[in-house]
Amino acid sequence: MNITFLIGLIGGLALIVNGILSGGDLADFIDIPSVMITVGGTIMTVISNYPPSILKQIPKHIMIMMNTRKFAPMEYIDKLVELAQVARKNGLLALESEIEQIDDPFFKQSITMIVDSNDSDKVREILENDLDCLSARHQTVSSMYERGAAIAPAFGMIGTLVGLVNMLKGMNLEEGVGNLGDSMATALITTFYGCIMAHMIFSPIANHLHLRDDEEILCKSLIIEGVLAIQSGENPKFLKEKLVSFLAQKQREMGVDEEGGGGKKAKGGKKGKKGKDE
Repeated sequence: MNITFLIGLIGGLALIVNGILSGGDLADFIDIPSVMITVGGTIMTVISNYPPSILKQIPKHIMIMMNTRKFAPMEYIDKLVELAQVARKNGLLALESEIEQIDDPFFKQSITMIVDSNDSDKVREILENDLDCLSARHQTVSSMYERGAAIAPAFGMIGTLVGLVNMLKGMNLEEGVGNLGDSMATALITTFYGCIMAHMIFSPIANHLHLRDDEEILCKSLIIEGVLAIQSGENPKFLKEKLVSFLAQKQREMGVDEEGGGGKKAKGGKKGKKGKDE
């Protein structure tokens, strides 16, 4: 469970409600016409901008965003170094028996390509093209939520204009003066709803998806560099130093600490857990 998103969302709403109750009534901030204009208008506009093939994956996007499991680059590095040692000792064909033990489809494809003796330039071209296409798909998804964050305040402004027009029309009719309060409420509350949707829902989802994309792209970049180094016969120790240079300093230090803390035990258990949770 993505606890930071829940803390931010629930905590933010709680502070807003507390502010409302300290000076008024919560019922004053519940306005059905405002909800229809802002929430309904935003959702319908997002739907009009994207095909069903992307919209039907929204539950999947939310599950990815809420899942705390992260890509663990040190696990990929350790596996690549292990494969490099096997290839250096027994040749590239020895990696064929290791392929079925790999769960990551991209990783498996990469190892298969070098085992099949494909040219290294062609291998890099194919894998980098695959990576670019993956990043483009992720960008399309995150842009949907970014668009929602941009649209919600716009519909808040539309609601404000609607409320103001109704209020001004009511001011010209003596019998309509009693409706001024309702019209003004719609004019102001729509902006309130639009800001909440944009900055507490859409923007955080987009940012979390961007972070997941960065994690996945990093791990797949490590795979590309690693398998090409294995194909060229690089020294496993040098390969590890090369791949670790892709990581932030904190990730490097964490990997060193885990190695020094227990060898195989860290590799098989604690290290994987830390890589996913931190």
